[in-house]
Amino acid sequence: MLQADDHAVEQPAPPYPRPRFARERWSSLDGPWAFARTAAAATAADVAWTETILVPFAPEAPLSGIEAIAHDTPGDANRDAGARIALWYRREFEVPPEWAGQRVLLHFGAVDHDAQVWVNGHLVAAHEGGHTPFSADVTNQLAPGVQVVVVRAEDDPRDLEKPRGKQDWLPEPHAIWYPGSSGIWQSVWLEPVAERRVGRARFTPDLTTFSILAEVSIAGDPAGLDLELSMTLDGAILAHDVMALTGPSLRRRIDLPDPGIFDARKAYLWSPEQPNLIDVQMRLRRGDEVLDEVTSYTALREVALRDGDFLLNGRPYFLRLALDQGYWRDGLMTAPTPDALQRDVELAKALGFNGVRKHQKVEDPRYLYWADRLGLLVWAELPSAYAHTRQAIARLTRTWIEMIERDADHPCIVTWVAFNESWGVPDLPTSASQRDTVRALYALAKALDPTRPVVGNDGWEFVAGDVFTIHDYDADPATLIARYRDARAVAQTVAEFRPVGRRLTTDAPDTGGRPVVLSEFGGIRFSQEADGWGYSQVASADALVVAYRDLVRGASGAGLAGFCYTQLTDTFQEQNGLLTMDRTPKADLATLATATRQTGTQ
Repeated sequence: MLQADDHAVEQPAPPYPRPRFARERWSSLDGPWAFARTAAAATAADVAWTETILVPFAPEAPLSGIEAIAHDTPGDANRDAGARIALWYRREFEVPPEWAGQRVLLHFGAVDHDAQVWVNGHLVAAHEGGHTPFSADVTNQLAPGVQVVVVRAEDDPRDLEKPRGKQDWLPEPHAIWYPGSSGIWQSVWLEPVAERRVGRARFTPDLTTFSILAEVSIAGDPAGLDLELSMTLDGAILAHDVMALTGPSLRRRIDLPDPGIFDARKAYLWSPEQPNLIDVQMRLRRGDEVLDEVTSYTALREVALRDGDFLLNGRPYFLRLALDQGYWRDGLMTAPTPDALQRDVELAKALGFNGVRKHQKVEDPRYLYWADRLGLLVWAELPSAYAHTRQAIARLTRTWIEMIERDADHPCIVTWVAFNESWGVPDLPTSASQRDTVRALYALAKALDPTRPVVGNDGWEFVAGDVFTIHDYDADPATLIARYRDARAVAQTVAEFRPVGRRLTTDAPDTGGRPVVLSEFGGIRFSQEADGWGYSQVASADALVVAYRDLVRGASGAGLAGFCYTQLTDTFQEQNGLLTMDRTPKADLATLATATRQTGTQ
């Protein structure tokens, strides 16, 4: 029998799967599960459990122990034959005896794409969408002794109507697309909770009033309960309130001590240079009895746009981002260990970047935790679908809402990106429906989160958005300098430049006064591997440093509010990273960091 591991820690932190909303006790169900592949029409009774898989790695990933195209039945070499395949998982576990009297929640970080979950033969959850979490209260389905959880996942690689990001729809990865990650690819875990408990919490900072808006919802009957809320910074108490609940939700503005001048305020503010996090403790109480206790964190951090600048905490802040695909050779979209997520944040900072654009992937919350904790800005991006249909719109919208709901409380996230390079909306100049789709997701994000800028379509064919973004892979530094040296040059570039034959706007060639970010450029390949590609190529580490330095100088002109270099790491056949796919630097880190931080030719 496979046992769950009980992880009781005083201050939950990675590898805890949900660091921003943590309770003391939890049990990981990561590890070996029985595994099978069947025709889609099969039922659980038809499954022969002939294989073992290591969760949370997708069956396509070498670390899963399966390392096979998950959509092929055993012995079938052609996944294009048209038969739909189901993936089945089974694991036994026991509920720790000290959890008696608690409700038991079963959590899934992400299962690609359609999932059904049974506990002891009872259906407890169904979820569509491969990038966002879901949970089930399984208390009423538990039996004495050993419990059995079964998961069925279906992920048709040929379905272009679902948000898939960089997962290829062909049998072999091609061009800029990579192997798929089907089924379970983020952590599975159990959590004991009280019948009456903290359900959700969201904290929104306001630098104008030097306050934080706390919005907390309660699961269960709130009658007669109080919420005790404490906020501390480096151990010093900023606020400690006890609030009587008059309904299932509470909305309260917490005023913090304001030192009144910017230099003194910096000790309270969050930035990549000084990532001050405010620790939050919530206790749900009935008199002196504590029914539930949750730890979280927030930060005083404000993002704004003004006069063509990106502002962080009221000051112009030049964005120096790296395009980060978030793939590993052996784990695919899943980090080989939780420590690898921390290491990626550390490496991005060591290379001189103050942020990353998480490209076409809803990243593991533990990565965002380290970006919060260590100080790294994140552009969070919706994975693309590649067809424009009502089904695709519905799926994109659902994932967009769940993604923003999951991650809106992370201080590191400073921009939402809805579409990339017109993927899934390829006819923007001629299709009103496709333009309306971009506008709709832009407006939805602004409604859900008014505190952050939103990019409607990144790279070209601007339809709606707060930031004007351009993709420009010209390998001549002089050309980049000429295009972006100042506002006049940028205006001419917007009117005349046609990346891969695409106009930069669908309407008048004008930025509308928005900040302009060169959100993809570079892509210099330096690799010892025989196969692979980049947008340009050099033959040595020294040549890489020179070429990188010169391109960054061209991308740092006064006409821009920032840049995003392609890319942080090699990713399969794309070998244009500053790091190899195993995260080995291709040149001296300090030298590359100096090049990243340089100012542009004015």
